[in-house]
Amino acid sequence: MRKKVLILGLCLLGVTHSLSSKDKKSIPLYKDAKAPIEKRIDDLISRMTLEEKILQLNQYTLGRNNNVNNVGEEVKKVPSEIGSLIYFDINPELRNSMQKKAMEESRLGIPIIFGYDAIHGFRTIYPISLGQACSWNPGLVEQACAVSAQEARMSGVDWTFSPMIDVARDPRWGRVAEGYGEDPYTNGVFAAASVRGYQGDDMSAENRMAACLKHYVGYGASEAGRDYVYTEISAQTLWDTYLLPYEMGVKAGAATLMSSFNDISGVPGSANPYIMTEILKKRWKHDGFIVSDWGAVEQLKNQGLAATKKDAARYAFNAGLEMDMMSHAYDRYLKELVEEGKVTMAQVDESVRRVLRVKFRLGLFERPYTPVTNEKDRFFRPQSMAVAAQLAAESMVLLKNNNQILPLTNKKKIAVVGPMAKNGWDLLGSWCGHGKDTDVEMLYDGLTAEFGGDAELRYAMGCKPQGNDRSGFAGALDVARWSDVVIVCLGEMLTWSGENASRSTIALPQIQEELVKELKEAGKPIILVLSNGRPLELNRMEPLCDAILEIWQPGINGARSMAGILSGRINPSGKLAMTFPYSTGQIPIYYNRRKSGRGHQGFYKDITSDPLYPFGHGLSYTEFKYGTVTPSATKVKRGDKLSAEVTVTNTGARDGAETVHWFISDPYCSITRPVKELKHFEKQFIKAGETKTFRFDIDLERDFGFVNEDGKRFLEAGEYHILVQGQTVKIELID
Repeated sequence: MRKKVLILGLCLLGVTHSLSSKDKKSIPLYKDAKAPIEKRIDDLISRMTLEEKILQLNQYTLGRNNNVNNVGEEVKKVPSEIGSLIYFDINPELRNSMQKKAMEESRLGIPIIFGYDAIHGFRTIYPISLGQACSWNPGLVEQACAVSAQEARMSGVDWTFSPMIDVARDPRWGRVAEGYGEDPYTNGVFAAASVRGYQGDDMSAENRMAACLKHYVGYGASEAGRDYVYTEISAQTLWDTYLLPYEMGVKAGAATLMSSFNDISGVPGSANPYIMTEILKKRWKHDGFIVSDWGAVEQLKNQGLAATKKDAARYAFNAGLEMDMMSHAYDRYLKELVEEGKVTMAQVDESVRRVLRVKFRLGLFERPYTPVTNEKDRFFRPQSMAVAAQLAAESMVLLKNNNQILPLTNKKKIAVVGPMAKNGWDLLGSWCGHGKDTDVEMLYDGLTAEFGGDAELRYAMGCKPQGNDRSGFAGALDVARWSDVVIVCLGEMLTWSGENASRSTIALPQIQEELVKELKEAGKPIILVLSNGRPLELNRMEPLCDAILEIWQPGINGARSMAGILSGRINPSGKLAMTFPYSTGQIPIYYNRRKSGRGHQGFYKDITSDPLYPFGHGLSYTEFKYGTVTPSATKVKRGDKLSAEVTVTNTGARDGAETVHWFISDPYCSITRPVKELKHFEKQFIKAGETKTFRFDIDLERDFGFVNEDGKRFLEAGEYHILVQGQTVKIELID
């Protein structure tokens, strides 16, 4: 009997083992989380039809019509095999319903990647990116991007179309608000910080998402600052100015890039094989994918490259553009192009591989759904709001402070005037994600909270942001006459900057300038607080104001920071990442121009040729004294190590933070160089009376070298200059 039982047991064990093995074999390799990603991709591609592959290369939208009664219908309209969706909602439930369709109704169950433009915040909105650059604190920007990633991922978004790192030197272009200013290296440093913030060490984590470097490349060179228009970029300028931020972002691990609308040497960015295939994929070894900008593939017809949408699909795809955003060119014509031999299956497979690779790295195959949580658990966490306040404070730049009128002390009657004082919406800035005006602390409220216990505040709008209505001038003047000091809050409306928001002049509307003139009649000190998305022309207002504080568009938590600077509770530390011209007519004007053949001539006859406020300008409530810049050597050979140090002493009575900018100049070179180039910066907090050492570790090839028109790097023997705060140190490189 015992023998029979044993035999039966062994038989059952054998059956169980057989079934287990069978079940294991029945699970496709691409669904095995323990298998290497590349093996999983190989397996999945081998199972896909051409139609399934093509749909992976397309991006549609979801969530614009998200009425609860239409959710089901909206999901039905999207094919279950779609590669990506732009997700306009903040509730993961709609996303999950669409993802369920992809996972359960498609043959292979390939998850969708959901993208959204979280440029400077998702719901907790931070200062615009141009303002963030003025903080010179990439670590803080990294924290802000991490908050955006947490909020977005918990809301159903896996992928952000950010950071924008277009070098921009024409503030008439509205999209300067989205980038990090005029300097290539600065854009690169903040690109890397943003990527680290969004993706972390593992972008499959539940609080991280994939980043997207945009717009690749040269979009910031739009002629006359007009959006979408032609750009004239030489091969040398492409390498010298525009490519560096993207190279730094790619090295930081950016998962994806977005192509640009503009031309590069006559070839549109969305159909340019040199930048997308030769540089990005072959030289930089980027293994993620490129998505087009909205409708950019079809727009190749408008640009005069393609006669038909089918031709546009062929040009873009063969150039190396993997995903078509909302042109419906790939989904309609790629199959025909393959059948006609104009696109190879190998190309299709490689493009699909790149898209799938990002999905696997995001962990979407293991966790396709977003856990449903309450908004209070996702948004406005205390630590998130603290980051918002700190970043706003460090982004603000004190442009002018005559006779130390700031910080305000012993002022018992404060007039608060201007259209931005009780305006929440316009403080958000362009591309403000899911931010709401009701989330924003208004400037007047911040001033009341800061000064209300010690002073009386009175408010008058004075005028609207634009128009000709001066009926409020009299009331504003009355309030100004009553006061000890006037804080006038002016600036740009949210819609005046951002995409398709070019301006012919960067001056504020005449009505706002006239308001300042009217207030001047009161004879009281005027503190101008500016909220705007670009550098402004201030030459008429600057003489009328005793102090000017640039707060940019600070997001939801900037009012208290602004008020803290005015009171002296916060010592301003921001420095400009983009030049403020004296006049619109000086544009383009930027610090790292190339040398003139006649440096003593070529100036304007009717205005100064100098900017009103140069790159790097920014005042503090304390004084910083720089020591002598000391290099580790003054003569070096190739391969040698070189460093330079400078001490900075806070000689004032207040603690404060100082940013040291390290520039390099190559005075004589076979390819002429700019007058100076930023190569390193460092920000440190220095207590009153304290001395800190700032150090620049110089990589000779990287920092003294230069590239030619095809990106080949050279390092020539000769003289180089290290420039810091008016000091010049000569270094000789000898062979």
